[in-house]
Amino acid sequence: AFIERFNRTYRTEILDFYLFRTLNEVREITERWVSEYNCERPHESLNNMTPEEYRQHNHLAGSSKNAWN
Repeated sequence: AFIERFNRTYRTEILDFYLFRTLNEVREITERWVSEYNCERPHESLNNMTPEEYRQHNHLAGSSKNAWN
């Protein structure tokens, strides 16, 4: 369910919004979007933390279930 949500959000916010001229343009816009998605945008499913905050919180808590490690 998580990846489907990510893909839908990416499609509506990036792929459906921009008319890309080059592959590099796709890469640059996608990199900025992923950074915003992971570092600036709170997610309800993560108790309104960003994915980066959630990762750091679980790392500090010593969680062995952290998928990013």
